[in-house]
Formats: sequence, structure tokens, C-alpha cells
Amino acid sequence: MVQSAGPLKTDLSFKTAFFSAVSCVTASLKELQKVLYGGKRFGNHVDEVWPNLYIGDMSVANDRYSLWKLGITHVVNAAHGRTYCQGSHDFYGATVEYYGVPADDSPSFDLSRYFLPTAEYIHNSLNANGARVLVHCAVGVSRSASLVLAYLMIYHSYTLLEAINKVKECRWIFPNRGFLKQLCEKLCCLLFPSQSHQGRSDSGSSTLFT
Repeated sequence: MVQSAGPLKTDLSFKTAFFSAVSCVTASLKELQKVLYGGKRFGNHVDEVWPNLYIGDMSVANDRYSLWKLGITHVVNAAHGRTYCQGSHDFYGATVEYYGVPADDSPSFDLSRYFLPTAEYIHNSLNANGARVLVHCAVGVSRSASLVLAYLMIYHSYTLLEAINKVKECRWIFPNRGFLKQLCEKLCCLLFPSQSHQGRSDSGSSTLFT
């Protein structure tokens, strides 16, 4: 089954299943980047970062034998397009479902529009019996990692800092600054509008970042 991610839906009724009140932002962008710089700065082609959820690069995504050995049933391509894999039954076959997110690894690219629909797809896929989901991009550190971080925040009550630390237990990641800001600002504003409002001063300037 081939799917492409659409823009963020305005119907957020399923938001009620996400999580109760938690802190929206626990660290500044500078602090988050310091955490990301820590630890090893190299990794494998693919790593399991959450039960049955993997982050990988283009190499493993284009290797059907490796996917078969891993038992991958769903592929989320965060670099969907002509350059990175065709994303069709002709390539993966009928046993793997494909979901494409046409994202550029640029700080100016609005990845936030795909946070909720992709997280929902990952969540629903993992609920299937025997499912294993690979989220990949070109290198497996920025676009794909950002989407997995969003999933952990939306469906598992993680703050961004907690999500980063959780993924870094298994894989080195480094979302670009623009994606980090979107995860802090746009996703939190969407899920916690009251808290985000409180995070602004009377003058209207944001206090989410330092």
C-alpha cells in the first residue's frame, strides 16, 4: 500500500488520546543542541529506537533483503521523491506498506505539517500484529529522527528533551535547528495551546527559547 503524507489536518479530535498536562518546553534550542552533540557521532545504517520502531538511512531502505531480515512491514520515507527510493509496490512488494513524506532537510522547510499525520500513521502501524516500522531519510539523523521525536511526544507523553534522550540511547541523531524549533514551538502550541499562550509575555514575545 502506497501512501503519501498530506498536510496537517485541522480535525484534531484524536488529540484527546495523546496525554495529560506536561511541560511543553523543558530546554532552550541551545541546550537541546548541546545534548544532541553529546555521545558518539556515528551510527549504524539502522537502529531500533523504540519497540519495533527503527530509524535508518537510505542505504538500508533501498536494501530489500535487509528489510526482510529485520522483519520490516512498514516504511516511512521522510525524503519521499525521485531521489530517495520509488516508494511503490514495484520496489517493496505487497508485504511492505509505504508512507512518503516529501521533506527537505532544510531549517526553512515546514516539517511540522507532517508531525501529526505521520505520528498517527506510525502509531496505527505499530498496533498491527507483528508490525515493524522503519522511518528513514537520506542519512537517518534529521528528517526521520524529527518525525520519530514527534511521535514520542504525541503518543507517549515525552517532552522533546526526554524524546531526544530516549532515541539517543540507541542512535545518534541531529535534527537541524529549524526542525528542533518546530518541535518545540509549533507542535507544543498545537497540543498545548493554553500552556503555549502562558509562555508568552504581555508584549507578545515568545519565552519558549533563550
